[in-house]
Amino acid sequence: MQIDGFDAYPIEMPLHDKDWTFALATVSSARGWCVRVRAGDVFGYGYAPAVPHMGSTFEGLPIEIARFRPFVVGHDAHDIEALLKRLDRTLLGAHQAKAAIDCAIHDLIARSNGQPLFQLLGGRMRSSVPVLRILAIKTPAEMADKAAELFAEGYRYFKIKVHGDIDDDVERVRTIRKRLGREAHLTIDANQSYRAKDAIQAINKMAEFGLDLVEQPVPRNDVEGLKLVTRSTTVTIEADEGAGTLDEIARLVGERVVDAVSLKVPKLGGLRNALAAARICESGGVRCRVGAHVGTRLLNAHALHLACALPELDYACELGEFARMDGDPFEGIEVVNGSVTLPDGPGAGVVLRPGSFNS
Repeated sequence: MQIDGFDAYPIEMPLHDKDWTFALATVSSARGWCVRVRAGDVFGYGYAPAVPHMGSTFEGLPIEIARFRPFVVGHDAHDIEALLKRLDRTLLGAHQAKAAIDCAIHDLIARSNGQPLFQLLGGRMRSSVPVLRILAIKTPAEMADKAAELFAEGYRYFKIKVHGDIDDDVERVRTIRKRLGREAHLTIDANQSYRAKDAIQAINKMAEFGLDLVEQPVPRNDVEGLKLVTRSTTVTIEADEGAGTLDEIARLVGERVVDAVSLKVPKLGGLRNALAAARICESGGVRCRVGAHVGTRLLNAHALHLACALPELDYACELGEFARMDGDPFEGIEVVNGSVTLPDGPGAGVVLRPGSFNS
C-alpha cells in the first residue's frame, strides 16, 4: 500500500480559560499540526502538538513535517519500521512531528483494513479508561471550585498543578481535599519546579491529605535528585519530562529512579516507541499510564487505543483535556461520567467534521 499523499494543516483550539497556568507557562489555546497521509482513496490522520517545554513549537513543526515528506511519500505504509528509521536518520529529535506521522500511518493501515487501531497494537485489554483531569494553577479556593464542578460531572481523578512554593502548594492540596472528600483521587504535577529537598518537604506535608502520585517534582536532568525524592517519600513518584526517550526510560527503570512513568505518544515519537516504553516499564516492575495528550480528539483517540491495548495500566489517564477547548476539527470520543470509551469504527475511530481541511 503505497503512500501517495501527504499534507499538513494547522489547528488552534481556544481554551475556555484564557489564563490557563502551570509552572512553566500561561496559555490561552492549544495549537498544533495535523498530518494527513493518503493511499488511494484511504486517509490516515495524526496530530503533532506544539509543546515548547517538550521541544516543539507551532512555527517549527511545519518545517520539520515538510522535511520528512520525501521520506514518506512513495513508500509502502506497511514498512513502518523502515519508514520511521529514515525519519530518525534525517533529523535528530522532532519527536512530535515524527509521532504525528507514525500515528497517521497506523491510522491509514487500520482504516484500509477496516479494523480498529488497537488491533495493530496487540489487541484490546479494556474498552474504557478513567480520566484524570488537570487543575490549572489558581488560588486554592478557585482550584477547589473547579474541582467540585468537575466532580459533579462524574470525574473522580484530579491532577493539581503546583509551582514550587511549598506553603501555597500544600494549601492547594488541603483545600481541594476538604472540598471533595475522600472519594476523589488526587495527584500533583510540579512540572520540574522543586529542588529535591523542597520536594521531599512538600510531598511529606501533602501526604496527610492523601496523594496517589507526584509527577516530575524536580528538573528533568536531575536524575539523582529524582531518585532521592523517590526514596524519601511514601507517595508514588512519576517521571514525565525526564522520560522523553527510550534511553531515558531505560535508565529510570534500570536504576529504579522512579516508581512510575507517564507515557505520551508525541513525547516519545509515536505509538511504536510508546509501546516499547511500556514494555521497558513492565520488565523492570515500574508502573506506567498514559499522560496528558493536550489537543484535538484525534490525538486523544490514538492515545486511548494505546491505553486500551497495554497489558498493564496502573492509573487513570489524561485523555479528556479536549473538553476544555473549542474548535476541534475531529469528533467521535467524549468523556462520560469521568471515563472515555473506545470509539466504534476503523482506525482511531474519530472522524473529521464536515468542512475541515476542505474535506
